[in-house]
Amino acid sequence: MVATIGLAGLRPDPTRVSRIASPPYDVIKPGTALEELLGREPSSLYHIILGPEPEAARDRLLADGSLIEDAEPAYYVYEQAWAEGRRTGVFAAAEVSPYEAKQIIRHEKTFDEKVKGRIAMRRATGLHIGPVFVLTRAPIASILDRAKREADPVYDFTSRFGGFSELEGIQNKVWRVAEASETGRVLQAALGTEPFYIADGHHRYHASLLNEQTHFLCYVTEEAVIQAYNRVINGVRTFSEIAGDLPLRRVDSFRTPKKHSFCIYTKDGCFELDAQEVPNDVVGRLDCAILERELYPKLGLTHDMVVDPARFDYYSESALEEMKAAVDRGDYDMAIALHPVSLDELMAVADAGLEDPEVVMPEKSTFFQPKVLSGLSLYRFTKK
Repeated sequence: MVATIGLAGLRPDPTRVSRIASPPYDVIKPGTALEELLGREPSSLYHIILGPEPEAARDRLLADGSLIEDAEPAYYVYEQAWAEGRRTGVFAAAEVSPYEAKQIIRHEKTFDEKVKGRIAMRRATGLHIGPVFVLTRAPIASILDRAKREADPVYDFTSRFGGFSELEGIQNKVWRVAEASETGRVLQAALGTEPFYIADGHHRYHASLLNEQTHFLCYVTEEAVIQAYNRVINGVRTFSEIAGDLPLRRVDSFRTPKKHSFCIYTKDGCFELDAQEVPNDVVGRLDCAILERELYPKLGLTHDMVVDPARFDYYSESALEEMKAAVDRGDYDMAIALHPVSLDELMAVADAGLEDPEVVMPEKSTFFQPKVLSGLSLYRFTKK
């Protein structure tokens, strides 16, 4: 199964951690208020992960004491608490292996072109910063609870991003567990009993493969809350042009629908649309796959358009009001809310992909809430 080791490298000065830690690079959209806010903070990790000179930014943050050296290998137990819940996992360095070894299991396709920026940043800095979010069936929860009882947290802060990030207001606590300690050894043994399923960060792992790293930075947990990955759309044909051909029913609010149904918001009101056919195969029965098969062709949309920002943008389940505002402004013609994918569905696709690598989930199928902050540990990787 997956062998892990403790992390060594850099980590934030505890007195400045709230200014350093950042949302993941892939949710910091260019030109947004979030990017502007992070760019104004001199200590922000943003300057390393997305700045023009990552090596210079690393050296500056080391020189001014924002980042400190941490040479003793350690696991970092990470608890996030928010109004609706709490989740605990652990940061570790896991062994990199090819997909066919069936130790690191994916559910999405990856593309070499999309990881060039991550590889360039890692080679410039020698650091793997943004963790790959992985799920495990290994029983680690009781060990993580033990680690939290044994010591005070090294970090305890609330993340503040001006209200521009879904990580706003989350209480973050981190406990350091030396790899050589008794709890560290027990945790290391438990993590090694099961494969890891990539939940979020497929391209971060793919970058580790192409960068020929021996280990990659990951966040491992037994727990996950999957939100629906909703979308706003500009079709080649407008919704009003095709509405007469759809078995719509009018509803009184834009909301998360039941499984195999879709809630649609337009300037003409809210509607629900049921799936016409739900096949048995693990990918075809996913609501995002049904939507692409049954509705997109009527709108004149093809698969290659799903990553075109002029045609699509994507929002989590908690951003329904933002989606409505995008339609009301005229940025997009319609907004569609889906039912979230379940963990069982994700695991079923991932397991099927072990036998057939062409079995993967469609793009933008899942949104794991909350995301994991970047910058709580900056792993100094080694290469093969």
